[in-house]
Formats: sequence, structure tokens, C-alpha cells
Amino acid sequence: MTAWRNGGAALLRVLAVWAVGTLTMVLLALVLPDFRLQSADGDSFTRVGVTAALGAGCFSLLNALVWPWLVRALLLVPALALGSLVFLLNGSLLWLALSATPDGRGTAGPGTAVVVAAVMSVTASATSTFLATRDPGAQSRRLRRLAGRRASAPARHSVTPGIVFLQLDGIGYDVLCEAIDGDRPVMPAVAALCGTSHRLTLWHTDWSSQTGAAQLAILHGSNEDVPAFRWYEKETGEVIVSNRPSSAAELQRRAVARSGVPGLLAHDGASRGNLFTGGAGQAALVLSVAARRRPGQRSRAGYFAYFADPANAARTAASFLAELVREVGQALRARLAGERPRVSRGGLYPLIRAFATVVQRDVVTAAVIGDVLTGRTSVYADLVAYDEVAHHSGPRGRDTRQVLARLDRCVDLIARATHHAPRPYHLVLLSDHGQSQGEPFAAAYGHSLEELVRIGCGRPVPRQPRRPETGAEARGAARVALHRPERPPEPPGAANGEGAAGGGPGGRTAPVVLGSGNLGLVSFPDLPGRASRQAIERRYPALLRTLAEHPGIGFLLVDDERHGPVVLGAGGAEHRLATGEITGHDPLTPFGPGAAAAVRRAAGFPHAADIMVNSSVDPRTGAVHAFEDQIGCHGGLGGEQTRAFLMSPLALSAPAGELAGAEAVHEELRRWQREAMAQPAQRAGAPAPAAP
Repeated sequence: MTAWRNGGAALLRVLAVWAVGTLTMVLLALVLPDFRLQSADGDSFTRVGVTAALGAGCFSLLNALVWPWLVRALLLVPALALGSLVFLLNGSLLWLALSATPDGRGTAGPGTAVVVAAVMSVTASATSTFLATRDPGAQSRRLRRLAGRRASAPARHSVTPGIVFLQLDGIGYDVLCEAIDGDRPVMPAVAALCGTSHRLTLWHTDWSSQTGAAQLAILHGSNEDVPAFRWYEKETGEVIVSNRPSSAAELQRRAVARSGVPGLLAHDGASRGNLFTGGAGQAALVLSVAARRRPGQRSRAGYFAYFADPANAARTAASFLAELVREVGQALRARLAGERPRVSRGGLYPLIRAFATVVQRDVVTAAVIGDVLTGRTSVYADLVAYDEVAHHSGPRGRDTRQVLARLDRCVDLIARATHHAPRPYHLVLLSDHGQSQGEPFAAAYGHSLEELVRIGCGRPVPRQPRRPETGAEARGAARVALHRPERPPEPPGAANGEGAAGGGPGGRTAPVVLGSGNLGLVSFPDLPGRASRQAIERRYPALLRTLAEHPGIGFLLVDDERHGPVVLGAGGAEHRLATGEITGHDPLTPFGPGAAAAVRRAAGFPHAADIMVNSSVDPRTGAVHAFEDQIGCHGGLGGEQTRAFLMSPLALSAPAGELAGAEAVHEELRRWQREAMAQPAQRAGAPAPAAP
């Protein structure tokens, strides 16, 4: 009897979706002048309805049988181009469906066919979703369609829980607390988790408070010798950039060699939307494998699974266009209101923002749902939407509140998907860093860090300032999705607009100056190894004092021949890290009690720059000055950027106090994996035991 009832319910849902598709086709025929469902002489309404029903039925059948093969045939097409081709191909299927109607009653122009096909796909998907709300089996099938999974795909049934690690990129501990607080929280789904089944804890990042360093350590157990988002390596003469595929692959290789283990996800894991794989056998939308072509290791594979459903493509395209309009309107409002601080939001940024807040978000969410429904043991995914918008709008702007609300819906969707999985799941939410707000260094002081270094070196300042650099994970992911070739490595001095034989006193090579949020790096290519404080002062006597005395700079890190790593501040202040000896006021005091340990660790990195520069911080507001063109920034010390969050289930043991450094987070996640494997079955959302 149960089988008969299920079969009858499924048949009723098919008939309901068919009826809605028929009605949609009739209404579109009444509205669109280039779309017709009757003969030239006219037909009765009944005849028109029959024609629409035949057309809708044929269109649905073609979508079910032909569409998956069309998508498979386009695997070499750039991922985002596939999203555009979806509409053309879907329109072609509609044209074929109309050609099957008797006596040529169904006709549509090429452009109209695309519009009709998109509307019908969305209405069919919306109807299925509505009908599935009260039917767990139908809801599971809907989630499978969203994830691009076939119902026949094998699932890994297990009584032990799996874990989904969902990284909400750039959301700091303090911002999250505000978003889940109050009677009407910005993130109600996350607030519900925190109030019932999860605990919220704070963890402190390393000095390099950015995704490259944090995620490398979280996934692979080591971020040794990752001093910043981008840095110069003297032995190769190249600049390593964390969101460049070749750099990400090299960083992952080094981390695996240091840690001696493949990664957090090595056992039946999946990596989605990350910079690194974590050793996962299934990696999609992952930067470090962007150039690979092995099965299961295509970085863009998740896009094809997602766009295999025309309804997904239509919804995402509509949201993409809406996000473009929203960004243009918000940027215009900020300009007219004279908001400060403010950065340029033109060029490619509106497209990058729409990609991060719509395409990457939707595809990664769908990929995680697919992994959950397949029953993978561990899944780690990164949603970069907030981080990208906060760089340009600030960590607490109206724009970012809207992004937080949409990310909350993604969390809710993934949490609900765990109820339809073949095994129980724990959901762990975490961030890789926070963000600190402040006016960019160049806007606040009228010159960039590069120009200040040139002044201190006695070098001429270019009349045409170099375009401010910016770094964010979404830009690298967008280039991969568009199948764009990687930019060649920068030669020495390229970051300063000069070649390797750049001019200057004595024909010396120009210093390489790079920014990573409010962390700056100055390297001298023609000084071998790590240039000491004494060597720098002999070459450029005024440079260190020029930098240390600047009001926008909080401290410098240099290597002293006598005292080892030394932190320099204004007024001749020094903090000798090896002994803890302090001369004058301690330059690290405004940056918190953990600053000395974080800086001391980075000072031992082989590729630490000759001069590491951290901007100043306002002790009252936590504001810093990014050396990139960003309002909200991260990468160094100061403010909320080093305060990340970890939200874990009460069913797992609590962290032993506040964690310091991303490597400590990795050890905590590994411990939870071991605990999960030893636990009896327990569904996500079930009553949890009291916290130990």
C-alpha cells in the first residue's frame, strides 16, 4: 500500500508540474507577440490548450532525456560560458518541442524561444519545490536536482556521522555575534543553530590573517613559510600569489611535504570552492587543481553538475543580473551620500561581486548538497561572498548585511539536506579570518607604501602612480571559471613599474614592494638572502626611520645581526623578539597580547620579506590602513581581522580554550573527525548531549 501511495503521489506531482507548464505556455503565448500556439486561422481555447500541453510535455521529455547529454558534450567550454549556452540550448529544445505539435501550430522566434524555455524551466522547478515541502522523498529528489545528482547515484550508507565544514569567508567573530543577536537576527538559521545545537568560540589567526595562510593550515596542517597573501622569493625571482593556480599548487605541495600527511579530507573527502584540496579525492572549483584534467579533479566540474539543470541556470542568471543592478545602485548611493572611507567600485568589480555572491555561492552550495546526499565522510567548502563585498563596502555596511542574509539561507539549505542524507552529519561553521575597516593607506596619506619606500630610498617617485593592487579569492576563482590563462609571474621590480635592471643609485635594482591587506612587504632583489637591518641601513640610511616614523605605520620587522628579529616603532622604540627586551614603548602593545608570538613565528619563515610592515591601528575603533585599495581588509594585525569564529556541534567536544593559529584549528577539526567516527548514529538537528 505504501508503494502504491508513493507512486500515486509521484504521478500527481508529474501531472501538476505538467499542468503548470501548460498554463505557463498559454500565458506566454498571450503576452509575447512572437510566440504562437494556434494556426493562422485561429483555434478554440481548448485546441490551444491541447497544443500547449503537447508542447510542454515534449519540452519536459527532451529536458529529461537529451539535456544531460548536451551538457556532457560541452565539458571543454569555459564554465561561465556554459551558463550562457544553457539558455540557447534550452531554447533549441523548446523549438524542437514546438515543432512536434500538429499542423505547425506552435511557433516561436529564436529569442522568444530562449525566453519561453527559461520561464518554463523556472516555473516547473518552483512547482516541484512547492509540492515537495510536505514529502521527504520528493524533497530529497529536489535537492538531488539542485546538486545535479542522478537519483541512481550510489550513496555511502553508514551509521557513523560525517562532517560538513562550511567556511564563511571573512566573517569575523564580532560580526557574526552581531548577525545572530537580537529578536530579528540577520542570520536566523545560524542563530537557531547557536541557540540549540551548536557552540560559538573565538579563534585567533596568525600574523598573516588571510585565506591562503589560514586555509592551507586548516586543510593541510601547516602554513609554515606563508608570510602573506603575496610575497617575493629571491631564489626564483618570482612573486607568489595565493589565488594564482600555480602558486596554490606549489603551496599545497610544500605543506604536504612539511606535514607528512595528505590533508584533512584524505579519507573519502570532498573539497569545494577552496584554494586547496585538503587531500580530497573529489575536488571541484578548487584553485590548486585548476590545471589538472584527471577524473574527479577538474576544478570546474561543479559548474557543469549545477548547470545541468536549466532551471538552476535561469535562476542564477536572473540573480546575477539583479546583483549587478544592486551593486551599481549601491555604489551610486555611496558616492552621492559622500560616504567615507570609499574606494573605486568600477571596472570588473561589479562582475566579480556578482560572481562571488551568486554563481560561486549557488554552485558551491549545490555541490555540498550533492556530497551530503552521496554520503561522503568529510566535506569542506568555502563561500567567499561576504569577503569580496566587505573589501569594497566595509565589514558592517548595508551591502554586507544583505550578503549575510543570503549566506544564512545557504547554511539553512545545507542543514536541511543533511536530514535526507544516507548517514547522519555534523555541521561545523567557521571562518578563516575577520576584517578590519579603515581608509586605505594611499587615500589617507596621499602616497602609497611603494612611494614611501622610494622616498626613503632616495629614488624618484613615478608621475603616474601604479594602479592599486587588490587580492581576493573570488578573482582567482572567476578567472578559472572563465578558463582564462594564468598571468605570468612578475619579474623583480615589476610590482614597482621597473624591470630587473631598474634605474636608481648605482644602477641598483628597485625594491619590490607588495601589499597584503594592511601588511606590507619590502624586498631587495640585489641583497642576497634575508637582508639584515645593518645591510639595509648601509644601502638606504633613511629608509627604516622613514617607515617607522610614519603615522600610518604601526611597526616594522627586520632581522638584526646582533639581536635577531627586531620590531621597530616610532621614536626609536624596539622590541627584540628573541629576548623580549623592549626599548621605549612597545610597538606591539596596540595589537594585543598575542602579537609578539605571532610576529616571532613569522620572523622565522625563510621567505619573510627583508622588511615586514604592519599599518597602524586606532586603539579605539580598531581601524587600520590597507596597502591595497580596500575599505575592509585583512592580512596583518590590528582590529577584528585576527578574530575568527568556530561554531561546532555540542555533540562534539569543546575546544580547550581559545585557539591561536590556523594549525591549531586543523588539529581541532581532526580531533572532531576521530570523535565522529567513534560515535553512534545521530542525525544532525537531533537533541544533543550537554557540552562536556
